[in-house]
Amino acid sequence: MSITASMVKELRERTGAGMMECKRALVETDGDLDRAAEVLRKSGQAKADKRASRVAAEGRVAVAQDGNTAIVVEVNSETDFVAKDESFVAFVEAVAAAALAAGASDAEAFAGAALADGRTVEEARTELIAKIGENISVRRMETISSDSVIASYTHGARIGVVIALDGGDESMARDIAMHVAAMNPQYVAESDVPAEMLEREYRIETEKAQGSGKPAEIIEKMVTGRVNKFLKEITLLGQPFVKDDSVTVGKLLSGANASVTASVRFEVGEGIEKKEDNFVEEVMAQVKGAS
Repeated sequence: MSITASMVKELRERTGAGMMECKRALVETDGDLDRAAEVLRKSGQAKADKRASRVAAEGRVAVAQDGNTAIVVEVNSETDFVAKDESFVAFVEAVAAAALAAGASDAEAFAGAALADGRTVEEARTELIAKIGENISVRRMETISSDSVIASYTHGARIGVVIALDGGDESMARDIAMHVAAMNPQYVAESDVPAEMLEREYRIETEKAQGSGKPAEIIEKMVTGRVNKFLKEITLLGQPFVKDDSVTVGKLLSGANASVTASVRFEVGEGIEKKEDNFVEEVMAQVKGAS
């Protein structure tokens, strides 16, 4: 059967695969569009499996909100170039919209859920890998709901924050979300800091202070002051507000009779160990191997 340009075009629009891949699939299936689409899906899965071990530490963070519910999603690619690709951006937005509608917070479990176009997340991901040629991973997502106030803030496509307040208003919640994006507090309040972290900090500061030769009571005051400073630096409520450093976030909220009930901050690639290529070592290894 003769494979026409219009057949290739139709299959390409249907699957998103490259022109030559579409033509080969049509030749293989004697022009049967449905079977050709299936061949491309299987080919895409094979490529996805092959690329699954490659580190995907770039990508995008997207936030979707509907009323008093919002979700933040991170989808990774291997390069920043692909993170800006229109198809990748559309996939991330489609995942965020579908995850918001489903109230999802488990990326792995969400892989079988349907997007608005009827494909599952995994099917769409596999097809995108086949089209783009990089490993793509829906890494994580988290949904937050509030009976009072909720707001979000995104810094480009690399940082996404959702904040829920009890009290206050949306403008304040957005300001707090902006602060969290900029200052990246590890915890909301001092009471959230794990006991083992606090004990470790006391131990470190005590060992440092004991080398000063000062009396025990002075050392105790030094250690207490340094630990309190540490707690203020890592907690949202203790940090100076990014838009007015004369007041802490805690005092800002207290003045509005408001409190943070939930907070989530995603930054692209955080916690992912990136592979660093050392070309000098690579060349030297090859030279030694050849000698």
